[in-house]
Amino acid sequence: MSELQEQIITAIKTVKDPELPINIYDLGLIRKLDIENGAVHISMTLTTPNCPVADLMPTQVFEVVSTVEGVTNVKVELVWEPPWSVADLSKRGKSVLELMDIDINHMLAKINANTTGITISRTEPKSGNDA
Repeated sequence: MSELQEQIITAIKTVKDPELPINIYDLGLIRKLDIENGAVHISMTLTTPNCPVADLMPTQVFEVVSTVEGVTNVKVELVWEPPWSVADLSKRGKSVLELMDIDINHMLAKINANTTGITISRTEPKSGNDA
C-alpha cells in the first residue's frame, strides 16, 4: 500500500456513521479506492438507500480526501451493488458492534445460510374438544 493510499484511508476514517460509533471505512462502506497520479476515485455505498445522510456522507468523504497532500482531484461515486451487509465490516468494526452487545456472528450466520433470521410458525387452532 502506498503512503498516499494510507493517508487517504486515514482521512476517510475520520468520517463517522451518525448512528453507529464506527468510521465508514471500518463499517465497510468504501467499495473501491483508485489512485492514479494524485487523482482519486472512490466508490462507496451506504448501509441503506434510505440513509438520512445519503447527501452528506459522500460530501464529507470528498472534503476530507481533498485535504490530503498529493491529492489533485477527487471523485466520490455512490453505488448500491452489492448492497451493504454486516459481512462488509472490518475486524475492528465487528469488535465495536460486539462491544455494543450486537451479535455479529448470529447475523453473519444468517447471511451465510441465506435466511433472514426470522422464524415464523403456524399453529393450528384448538378444536372445542381439546379444551
